[in-house]
This record gives sequence, C-alpha cells and structure tokens, in this order.
Amino acid sequence: MKLTILALLLAATLTGAPMTASERQHLIAHLEMTENWLADEVTGLSPEQLNFRFAPGHWTILEVIEHLTLAEPEYWEWLRNDLKKPAVAMNHKLTDIDLLWYGIDRTDRQMTSPSEMPKGKLSTVEGGLAKFRKLRATMLQYARTTGDDLRGHAFPDWGVDIDAYTGFLGISTHAQRHILQIREIKAQSGYPKR
Repeated sequence: MKLTILALLLAATLTGAPMTASERQHLIAHLEMTENWLADEVTGLSPEQLNFRFAPGHWTILEVIEHLTLAEPEYWEWLRNDLKKPAVAMNHKLTDIDLLWYGIDRTDRQMTSPSEMPKGKLSTVEGGLAKFRKLRATMLQYARTTGDDLRGHAFPDWGVDIDAYTGFLGISTHAQRHILQIREIKAQSGYPKR
C-alpha cells in the first residue's frame, strides 16, 4: 500500500499540471502582442523600404519576415514533438524572465541556422504576414485551450535547459527580437521615406 502511494506521488510530481491562469494569460498576451506589433511595423511599407539593405550582410525587412515564416514553424514543431515525450524533472538554467529579456536585448547577435536563413522566396509582405498569422492562430488556439503540462516537459531544442512553457514563450520573444531588428533597419540613415 505504501509503495503504491509513493508511486502515485512520484508520478504526480513528474507529470505536473496545466498552466496556471496567470501563465496562460501572459503567454497569450505576448503572442498577440508580437503578432500585432509585427503587422503594425510592416504594413504599408513600400517595396523600396521592404528591400532596403543598409550594409552588406544585413537583412532587409522582407528577409526578416521570411526568416520568421521559416523559424516559427520549426520551433512550433519542436515544441509539439517535445510534448509527446515523457515529463522530466529539470534544473532550469533560463527562466521566463531570461527569455523575455532575450526578446528585447539585441546586444548579443546570433547566427541563425541554415534552415531559417532567408532564401529570397518571399515576394510580398502580405504573403509573409498571412503565413505568420496562420501559424500564430494555431499557436494561440493551443495556448488558450491546452491542458498539457508545459512546465513538466523539457524543450531541449534551443540547447538550454528550459521547459516547454518557457520555450513557447521563447517563440514569441524570438519574433520580438526581429521586430526590434525591423525598427533598427528603419532607423538607419538612407532608409527610404516611402
């Protein structure tokens, strides 16, 4: 009897629980914020503005959007696959706050993986936004309704010890980093007025 109770308690600690109401609210708010902010930053830009490259090796705004349409589906697939694996205990090295800071601090520039590099296949901002928004609708529906234990599952694909909730938040903060990159492009001298 004692062994059965111990086994049940151990199973309960490994499987965890669904997101708290506050976690769900924060995640949804951040996903909605970055979706709307991206649209606000790029809607109505001219082809010259979208394709402005302020220096060799730097992305254009259209390339930033293409990157997001390549990266987010990959991150979403990682998250969904990691949630199919058994729950694990983790020694969190990065917190939600660390990931939120990652979204606003662009002093540490990182090279993206080859699968996420813009390839010049995105011809219009409208097409990129439509693709981005379609996946965001799927993510938001999941965030609003899931009972999955995001805190009890690891999200190892980013190479740091974080749970799936923090990783999900990281998808949105990754978009935020690139929205700030778009703003940096717009602030460059020589950026077309129209």
